[in-house]
Amino acid sequence: MESQRDYYEVLGVARDADQRTIKRAFLKLARTLHPDVNKEPDAEARFKEVNEAYSVLSDERKRANYDQYGNPNGPAGFGSDFVDMSDIFGGGFGGMSDIFESFFGGGRGAQAARTRGRDMGITLRISLAEAASGVSKTIAYDRLAPCDDCDGKGVAEGGHETTCSRCHGTGRVVEVQRTIFGQMQSQTVCPTCHGSGRVVDNPCDTCQGEGRTPSHETVRVEVPAGIFSGQSIRINGRGEAGVRGDTSGDLVVTVQVVEDERFERQGDDLIHIVEIDAIDAMLGCDVEFEGILEGELVAARIPKGCQYGEQIFVDGRGMPRLGSNSRGRMVVVVRIVVPDDIADEEELLLRRVRDLRSETHGARSESTNDQQSASQQRSAKARSTKSRPRKRPFRGGKK
Repeated sequence: MESQRDYYEVLGVARDADQRTIKRAFLKLARTLHPDVNKEPDAEARFKEVNEAYSVLSDERKRANYDQYGNPNGPAGFGSDFVDMSDIFGGGFGGMSDIFESFFGGGRGAQAARTRGRDMGITLRISLAEAASGVSKTIAYDRLAPCDDCDGKGVAEGGHETTCSRCHGTGRVVEVQRTIFGQMQSQTVCPTCHGSGRVVDNPCDTCQGEGRTPSHETVRVEVPAGIFSGQSIRINGRGEAGVRGDTSGDLVVTVQVVEDERFERQGDDLIHIVEIDAIDAMLGCDVEFEGILEGELVAARIPKGCQYGEQIFVDGRGMPRLGSNSRGRMVVVVRIVVPDDIADEEELLLRRVRDLRSETHGARSESTNDQQSASQQRSAKARSTKSRPRKRPFRGGKK
């Protein structure tokens, strides 16, 4: 994220400005620069610049890095526990722009009756090792949050919220029109209260009576050990804030576990391929490798005469089972590698082994051939011997 201008200069605030001052400055500029309001050719570019400045200065970590290093990401980026989801709705201009659509009341006539905040969804990518151990992530994202200046009520100091006098709190009005067919009645959203049934005589200037404002916030997400890819974590009340104190929506975090280079997950089991020398496969050997958890070593015994692709199971070294203290299995798949760097002395020994095996197998073959020859002779003798057919006991005869 780069900018040619100083972020503090973009928002028109001092370098020691507090978060409330920064947010007020951003909202003031965003209202005048948003392309839905401002039709000047450079309005969109200026809105992007303001949004970028706010996304940095509203985040304590980014702001500290920017003040110290001139870069929101710092000298080496953020730690592994921090995830910036400020592009939750598409990022950049599209992200905060979509939030402002709700803030400005885009499509308000059809949607005004909904005052409860909507649920928001994001996808959090974690590694297989993080899924195995469980991990805590700090997520930064944009949302419509309760207004700080009016505590989400939408009413300025000295103001009151009352029942709409036009619709009498129903949020709907009935209009009667005269036509050639007679009087026609139609029910529409109340244009005074926009369907809420309530009006504010002195609305908050910051949120314009909505009780909520666009905000860049952070939330801590606790990912349990053993979670599967595609499972979700619901954080109550951290979605879109409701209008004037109505119920906020939830933040639904869908976890995506990325593929691992060393292990393949199948349910709660983990598959790991080990490569062994052909000699070790013939004689048997012990193998040891790092497990999925930090500092864990997995030991497996490769049996004598092991074949390519054979599987050895190690209990309790797979993935933790979600909500349990038990674990799946580690499935060790053997891949036999034939060495191509045999020394001269080793080659002589191997040739001697081959000769010995040839002699042994040759003797076994001769013995087997002698036994087969004797068996064939006995069979031929039996075929040449004449024998009377057995009488059929259940066949009737002549009386």
